[in-house]
Amino acid sequence: MNQNENRFPALADLKRTLKHWPIVRFMAVSDLRARYKRSVLGPFWLTLSTAAGSAGLGFLWSELMKMEAKAFVPTLTAGLILWQFISGVIVESTTLFSRQASIIRNMNLPLSIHPAQLLFRHLINLAHNIPVFVVVALVLGLPFTATSWLAIPGLLLVSMNMLWVALLFSILGARYRDLEYLISAAMPLLMFISPVFYRPDYLPFSADIIWMNPFSHFIELVRYPLLGSVPPAFVIQTNIALLIGGWSLTLWLFNKKHDRVSFWV
Repeated sequence: MNQNENRFPALADLKRTLKHWPIVRFMAVSDLRARYKRSVLGPFWLTLSTAAGSAGLGFLWSELMKMEAKAFVPTLTAGLILWQFISGVIVESTTLFSRQASIIRNMNLPLSIHPAQLLFRHLINLAHNIPVFVVVALVLGLPFTATSWLAIPGLLLVSMNMLWVALLFSILGARYRDLEYLISAAMPLLMFISPVFYRPDYLPFSADIIWMNPFSHFIELVRYPLLGSVPPAFVIQTNIALLIGGWSLTLWLFNKKHDRVSFWV
């Protein structure tokens, strides 16, 4: 290990993860296969459950929100799909290093390979759910325009944010085991104060309260293009600010605690 790697083990760890990308992909796919072993539909059960939830909750909440189903159901479907992705990464990251303890102790792999494979696995799950939105858009006549392609760079930016979140929560979860229970208890509440079932401008009170929630910016950065609009500048700026600030904090902590994780797990 050279002098720079001794001074900045976090950056060296991330570089090693990039070099081990085939292992990241293999671990993510193997985990999915293990979870759905002997299942006829496999991960497509995610697609069916998302479709059922979008249909049932869409018509229910459209009545509660006094909105036409044609306008509301695509909004809800996109929100549910993105929330499943975001919450799945966050909840699982709190126990990630402890669940991978045997690999961390016995194999010379970079620590960041585990958050990377977690993120990649949930991106695969997201890919299984995207067809639900496509079907909803086609059935309800939601037009596909050039603006819709902005969802791809938006999702890339959100994924880069979710990677530092997964790494940060993995480190904190390895040190403080109560974080798992705290996050599990908080996520249902956060779901209702995030724009999953609605959009900020649907509310009868000031949308500023909703925009104080970082999850709102993650969801809307991708949902705006999916619904045919360009995301507001402040949504893009907030995501970039979270990316810079989040990675700065995570790299600082990872650099300080990199060598202690194997002892914590």
